[in-house]
Amino acid sequence: MEGASPAEDARRILEALRHVVLGQEAATRESLICLLARGHVLLEGVPGTAKTLLVRTLALALDVKFQRIQFTPDLMPADITGVSMLTGSHDFTFRPGPLFADLVLADEINRAPAKTQAALLEAMQERTVTVDGVGYPLSTTFTVFATQNPVEFEGTYPLPEAELDRFMMKVLVDYPDATHEQSILTRTVAGFEADRPETYGVAAVTDAAGLGRLRAAVDAVRVETQITAYVTAVVRATREAASLTLGASPRAGVALLKAARAAALVDERDYVIPDDVKRLAPAVLRHRVNVAPELELEGVTPDVALKSVLDRIEVPTA
Repeated sequence: MEGASPAEDARRILEALRHVVLGQEAATRESLICLLARGHVLLEGVPGTAKTLLVRTLALALDVKFQRIQFTPDLMPADITGVSMLTGSHDFTFRPGPLFADLVLADEINRAPAKTQAALLEAMQERTVTVDGVGYPLSTTFTVFATQNPVEFEGTYPLPEAELDRFMMKVLVDYPDATHEQSILTRTVAGFEADRPETYGVAAVTDAAGLGRLRAAVDAVRVETQITAYVTAVVRATREAASLTLGASPRAGVALLKAARAAALVDERDYVIPDDVKRLAPAVLRHRVNVAPELELEGVTPDVALKSVLDRIEVPTA
């Protein structure tokens, strides 16, 4: 919308998401923050909890190209990157694969073979695709939203740590509460269908260029020294915690800082506060740490371990 501030546009995108994806307040907010911070998102939840709906709605609100890829054990790298085709004039022409979109939903990523994972990893890291030694740039808006079922589901396996570390956040998509679940049914009676975007009632808030302006506004959010010191303390504490056998990398600290700046913009501030960091730390760190096996057997989750780490760190005051 012309004349709207970046913060107003961010708020309207969030409102559009929450209008369609009911009962997922944290997941919608964290997904938008991650997109504004130029990060990729790992969405984890059981089937049928609106993960695909969330990304499809985001694409509508941004008026950008959406592409869903179903990951399967027989999916090959060329199936997602594209192939070089021999034409009649004995020249090779590149035919782009489904990765050449703005928002890419990699559905059930933890069912794919290692080679395909590696091809996706290059695209996520470099924002380019290499086919037959030639690099092809992806859209500046290119963002991967990968979904995975919890790893105990049959036919799935955990993603390797190196790939997990490329995701800025792991967003948990849980069952909605009873009120929202009934609202989903009421809306369905009124004609809403998840596979028919025209029933969502979502109008474009901005476009790819507008998303670029939003991201520039995130880069302009002020970060004081005490905030960077706090982020550093949080990340380093994960490496020293007895409850964790693997701590967070320096990349995790960068991701947490970027996410905190995006959160400040969504909350209509031009500066980061400690609560931005503390609130987002679980989403940014939960997939980058490993709980000690003996505690895992007792039911200790990464979020529980991270909470105990965060509670021990002094929060800076203004």
